[in-house]
Amino acid sequence: MMCAPTGEGTPMTRMRAASLALALTAALALAACGSDDEPESDGDPTASATPTSSAPTTSTTTPSAGGKYAAAVSETREDSVYPDIGDPLVDALHYDLGLAWDPAKDQLTAHQTLTFRATGDSPTIPLDFNEQLAISELTVDGEPADHEVDGTHLTIDHPIEADQRYELALTYAGTPEPAPAPSTRQDFTQGVGWSITDEHETWTLQEPYGAFTWYAVNDQPADKAFYDFTLTSPAPMSGVANGQLTKSTEEGGTSTNTWHLAEPASSYLVTVAFGDFQHTDLTSSSGVPIQVWTDADGDPLPGGTDTAPAAVDWLEKILGPYPFDSLGILVVDNDSGMETQTMITLGDSDYSLSPAVVVHEAAHHWYGDTVTPADWSDVWMNEGMAMYLQGMWEAEQEGVTIAQKMDEWAGFEVQLREGAGPPAAFDPKQFGDGNIYYGPALMWQELRERIGDDKFFAMLREWPASQENGNADRQEYWDWIERTTGEELSDFFDDWLLGEETPPR
Repeated sequence: MMCAPTGEGTPMTRMRAASLALALTAALALAACGSDDEPESDGDPTASATPTSSAPTTSTTTPSAGGKYAAAVSETREDSVYPDIGDPLVDALHYDLGLAWDPAKDQLTAHQTLTFRATGDSPTIPLDFNEQLAISELTVDGEPADHEVDGTHLTIDHPIEADQRYELALTYAGTPEPAPAPSTRQDFTQGVGWSITDEHETWTLQEPYGAFTWYAVNDQPADKAFYDFTLTSPAPMSGVANGQLTKSTEEGGTSTNTWHLAEPASSYLVTVAFGDFQHTDLTSSSGVPIQVWTDADGDPLPGGTDTAPAAVDWLEKILGPYPFDSLGILVVDNDSGMETQTMITLGDSDYSLSPAVVVHEAAHHWYGDTVTPADWSDVWMNEGMAMYLQGMWEAEQEGVTIAQKMDEWAGFEVQLREGAGPPAAFDPKQFGDGNIYYGPALMWQELRERIGDDKFFAMLREWPASQENGNADRQEYWDWIERTTGEELSDFFDDWLLGEETPPR
């Protein structure tokens, strides 16, 4: 998610980059008020190596195996924090999005095809959508279907049966508007979802939700799907999205880019932007292709974006091979940042473009993207580990120990917890606050000291590798850690993640 609250090079999260910066700044302000190489100073990262909460509502059928989109079959659920967004009846498998942007009218014209699996029997199909967009045509398996949009809910009058697959096609147009964000963070003030700049360019950030502002979607993190994009705009504008650019044409003053995302993603990890972009190709030492997309009139590698290959190199030493086939950085006109899958979205600010934020957002591709929380109450699983890895990186750059870095962060973590709640039971109106970053980061350091570097770094590598393209909730994660480390950690996790007070260190 975005970057976390930080001061001079610390926090971040998946609306990732900018958020982290803003969050950290807030945190420090609060504090003022009251390859197989090993990292040089942090042990051997290449060595091998029970909470109480309301249970989320899961899908009514066990996901079936096989089929064209087998890797996207998900165990859907109703979100415990934001239950009004998403519906466990729908298991999205593939989104094919044809999007045309007209900057002269600030209008999006779109044709979408959604292939999905029904997880139960229902007389209607429920999806999330934006009432700002007018649907001109909608079919299910080629047959017209009546539908209604009420607020953020699209209800389609067509029966579905458990474990059957359907193809929904719709054509729509309008001017998308951001949705209010459930957050007090400064970088959320424009809302979530589709945003339009003063120059009539566009960008999207949608954590914990907001994809519904520009396409019909099951907007909940447990539901992963494949994506293909065809993005059309007047040249010299072009469209950028997740995955790899498979075709780019310019004809008759119109630019068309097609993008393919080879592995399934949650809707909050999807990005689309239209603008006048240039791009630069880079490569990590292990051969990961990296593209940086930024303003055509500016620096081709602004801020710390040129450090992306080094960030991947550093993270691979700790976490193992990068889990996707490509990586990109998309620089847009905002104040935040996000670990959007394979195409990190960074705001055009000093903090968002800093090397620390690049490390943080890249780290999310292991913790957050390849393995994703099934419920928003477990966003700490993403942010805490990305924050801890960022802390390790910062400590190396500053020539201090990770313990010293954690002591620095502990100075303001108490106030963050008091202000927004425990990391795994946060205030739903304060999404993305510093409490989900710093407390879990401190917890990981405590666990590392308790079990030793060998077990700790083995655990860090094995969890995302074992959950490739999957989702997990806290109980699954905690049980896995206990099995992997041989430690009984129920009280430890309860105290750090659900406790009203910060545990003593």
